[in-house]
Amino acid sequence: MARKLDQSPPALRAFSLLEAVARADKPLTLGQITEAARLPKPTVHRMIALLAANGLIVREPDGRRYTVGPRLSAFGLEVLLNSSFRAARHLILQALVEQIGETCNFTMLDGAQVVYLDRVETPSPLRMNLQTGSRVPLHCTASGKLLLAMLPKAKRDRLTASLPLPRHTAKTIVDGPRFERELKQIRAQRYSTDDEEYFAGLVCVAVPVRDGAGRTCAALAVHAPMSRMPLARQLEYLPALKRASEQMARTLID
Repeated sequence: MARKLDQSPPALRAFSLLEAVARADKPLTLGQITEAARLPKPTVHRMIALLAANGLIVREPDGRRYTVGPRLSAFGLEVLLNSSFRAARHLILQALVEQIGETCNFTMLDGAQVVYLDRVETPSPLRMNLQTGSRVPLHCTASGKLLLAMLPKAKRDRLTASLPLPRHTAKTIVDGPRFERELKQIRAQRYSTDDEEYFAGLVCVAVPVRDGAGRTCAALAVHAPMSRMPLARQLEYLPALKRASEQMARTLID
């Protein structure tokens, strides 16, 4: 099989390497990439150097392992933002906003931040305006905490170890052990909340969106001013959020 792949066009060989790195839940050594991509080691070594030089993959600080680079990450987000399923996902958000009456958004993890892939605003005049492509912190947003909590343990531990916890409001969690407990609770209950942790007066609930392999690849969330929809009332819409997340998941699986 390796021989057949090695005879394929160089672009396809390079793509097989990128697939191997992107699918892994942890950085891979050269040997692991070679095994996953099923290509000869000299071919892998040569292409890894080329991909790393162009920002598609990056070498870990230990010098032995490789992971997704900023250029490949940005490419993946552009594919999602402009895919043929974007209209379907937007309709799901619109239906959810009509049901709940508050702003709903669809987000993914991008490095140490959350990026908004799509968003439908509430018709109410009092709202927070964040455009598609906007980024928000992990540690103080419902989607961010959820996406972080649902990562595989090795990846989650690496990210939380280097994650700053700056204070945004009086309720922002800035204590490391308390933050770890928060993530543990989120993993157990399978949803996350933002109780005025990012913006004073703003509350949010997020649920996971899973891909075909059962991995949490995105989040679906609702947020609103606490004066209009308190957190306890938002939690009453968890069944609706979960139904919408299943619909979102089908657009990713298909």
